[in-house]
Amino acid sequence: MVRMREYSPVLNRGRSRFAPRPVATVATVAAVVLFAALGEWQLGRATEKRALAAEFARAGPALEWRQLPSEAPRFQRVSVRGRYDTDRQFLLDNMSHAGRPGVQVLTPLLLADGSAVLVNRGWLPFGATREDLPEVPVGDELRAITGRIDELPRPPIELAAEAPAGWPKLVQYPRIKELSDLLDRDLDPRVILLDPAEPEGFVRAWTVPGTPPTRHLAYAVQWFAFAALAVAIWLVLSLRRTGDAT
Repeated sequence: MVRMREYSPVLNRGRSRFAPRPVATVATVAAVVLFAALGEWQLGRATEKRALAAEFARAGPALEWRQLPSEAPRFQRVSVRGRYDTDRQFLLDNMSHAGRPGVQVLTPLLLADGSAVLVNRGWLPFGATREDLPEVPVGDELRAITGRIDELPRPPIELAAEAPAGWPKLVQYPRIKELSDLLDRDLDPRVILLDPAEPEGFVRAWTVPGTPPTRHLAYAVQWFAFAALAVAIWLVLSLRRTGDAT
């Protein structure tokens, strides 16, 4: 006669069943969606930075300033004739090079039509203190210069700041309109990065600004790893021993 095996809690101890909790499931789905979105955003930023790097590295003849289209690509090489405004220059603060704090020198180039464009003549360090501003001499003769078009850097958070009296003016992340008002002269919205071979410039190790593509890719991998970790934690927490209270 075959006997039916009796149920024994001891025999069932250690067995697990998959029973996800609703609240944990909703929280996990939200976390995975958020982490995946952040990873995709970082991948997009990496693609943008690679495209900018390709534009920067692309060599080609310099276009004459008057023939430059309004929608010219960033870092397009240009040539322009004018005279530097030797009396009124800007020192762009919070610019570092090789780990040293300093400024980038923005000098207005006065054009024949009465307008002007800012020329970034490169980087210089502060003196012994931040109040010890560097000397930025330049001649005012008519000249032709070559460089790349760019834009003023923007801060993560914009704070209102009043420009100090006197020239050159130390400025922190200004807008073109603010500088135009200080000069009382129309300024082109673009800036020219002076070529390293041009005279009367300073340190000009121009590169694509911001975070490099490889770092964006590393950030993307981190966010996707967080998404995978959230799923793994949810799976572990959803396995409960048979007989555990729900």
